Amino acid sequence: MYIIVKILVSALVIGLVTEIARRFPTYGGILAALPLVSLLSIIWLSIQGEGNMNLSKFALSVLWGFPATAVLLVIVYFSLKHSLHLYTAILLGLGGWMIFLFIQENVIHYVRTNLYG
Repeated sequence: MYIIVKILVSALVIGLVTEIARRFPTYGGILAALPLVSLLSIIWLSIQGEGNMNLSKFALSVLWGFPATAVLLVIVYFSLKHSLHLYTAILLGLGGWMIFLFIQENVIHYVRTNLYG
């Protein structure tokens, strides 16, 4: 029953944001930029009994993913602006997202290894 409630509440939030975005694209974009999935995930994890340490690690991991997500959105924006098909724009964005995460992880590993030995 709990998983059904999670799915329904999460779907309701997404549905509301997309309806607002349909009528008011700017406000919908601002709402969509809120870390709704992250916040919902933290709430669900907390309700399920996860401790603050795990919630903190989750929040930090979301933060590490933010730059790659920004890259994805920039690629999708410019792709759509240049009239590429939506699915092509999304695929390009996902590709940029994966490449950025790979580069980010390697840079972090290099810095940790060479600067902090």
